[in-house]
Amino acid sequence: MTRAEISVVICVYTEDRWEDILAAVESVRAQTRPALEILLVVDHNPALLHRLERAYPNHDRAGPGPAVRVLANAGPQGLSAGRNTGIAAAEGTVVAFLDDDAVAERDWLLHMASAYSDPRVMAVGGRTVPSWASGHRPAWFPAEFDWIVGCAYKGLPTGRTPVRNVLGGNSSFRKAAFEAAGGFAIGIGRDGDKHPLGCEETELCIRLTREMPNAVLLIDDRAVIHHKVPPARERFRYFRRRAYAEGLSKARVTHHVGVGRGLETERRYTTRVLPAGVARGLGDALRGRRGGAGRAGAIVTGVVVAAAGYAVGTFHLRKDGPPAWVVQELSGTAAPRKGPSPSGTAAATLH
Repeated sequence: MTRAEISVVICVYTEDRWEDILAAVESVRAQTRPALEILLVVDHNPALLHRLERAYPNHDRAGPGPAVRVLANAGPQGLSAGRNTGIAAAEGTVVAFLDDDAVAERDWLLHMASAYSDPRVMAVGGRTVPSWASGHRPAWFPAEFDWIVGCAYKGLPTGRTPVRNVLGGNSSFRKAAFEAAGGFAIGIGRDGDKHPLGCEETELCIRLTREMPNAVLLIDDRAVIHHKVPPARERFRYFRRRAYAEGLSKARVTHHVGVGRGLETERRYTTRVLPAGVARGLGDALRGRRGGAGRAGAIVTGVVVAAAGYAVGTFHLRKDGPPAWVVQELSGTAAPRKGPSPSGTAAATLH
C-alpha cells in the first residue's frame, strides 16, 4: 500500500477568528507527520479571502511546513459546500478536516495516517477536547453532551475502533470515498453562526457505507485536537438551542437515510449513556458535590429539547416534502460520483 498523502482542509468564514485561523494553520505545519498541503476555504467573505491571500501569498510554498492554498467556497454558503470545495481542490489521497477554531496536537496526522495502511479503511476520526473560554468546564455542563460544543462526548468508544460515523471537525476520508459516495450534502450543516445545525458527516458516512459495504470507518482517540469554546457557548441558552438544532438535523438525516441507520448509534446513547449520566449527577447531588443536580437536569433538558426538534423537523418534512438539500446538486466542486444517486436523489452528487 502506498503512503497516504494528506491534504488538510480548514473552512473559515469570519475575520473574528483571525488569530484562531493562524493558530490552526501553525498546528498543522508543526505536525510530526507532515501534511501534503493546507487548504483554507473561505466561505463568501471577500475581505477575509483577500486578507488570507496576503498572509499566505503565492500559495506560501516557500515557507516552513506544507504549502498553504487559499480558496473561495465555490458553492452556496455553508460548511458542507466549503468542505466540498476543499475536497475538489485537494491533491492528497486522504483529505483531513480541522475546525478553524481548533489546534491539533503534534501527532494528530501521524495517528490518522497509520490507520490507512489497511486498504479497507475509508475514514478516520479523532478526539476533540474542549478548551473552555472560562478555563474550566461549567459545573452544570454534562460531559455526555460535549457534542453541543463540537467535542468528543462521554459514551464514545475509546482506543481505535470502528464506528458508524466520524465527527466532522476532526476527521479524514480517503479521496476515493468521495468518488464513490459523493461529498457533503448541502443544507444539513452550519451556515456560519446562523443555524447551529450538524450531522452532515453522519449522513455522508451512512451513505458511504451503503455504497461501499466493506468500508471501515474508525475513531482513534490518540488523534487529538483542542477546540475553543467561546463564552456564549458555555451558557445554558446555547445548550438548549444547539440541542434543538440537533433534533432538526437528525430529522433531516433520517428522512434521507432511514430511521434505522439514522438513529442506530443514538439509541444506545439515549438508553444507556444518558441514564447513567443522570444517575451520576443525582448521586453527586446527594453527596453534596457541586453541579450534580445541574448536570442531571441538563441531560434531561437536552433529551427533551432534542426530541422536540426531531418531532418538529419530521413533521415539516412530511408536510412540506424533502428540503432543498435533498434535491440540490452542487456543480464544479468535487470529483465525479460513480453510480446512482443515494436514495434516488442528487443530494450530494458532485460533478
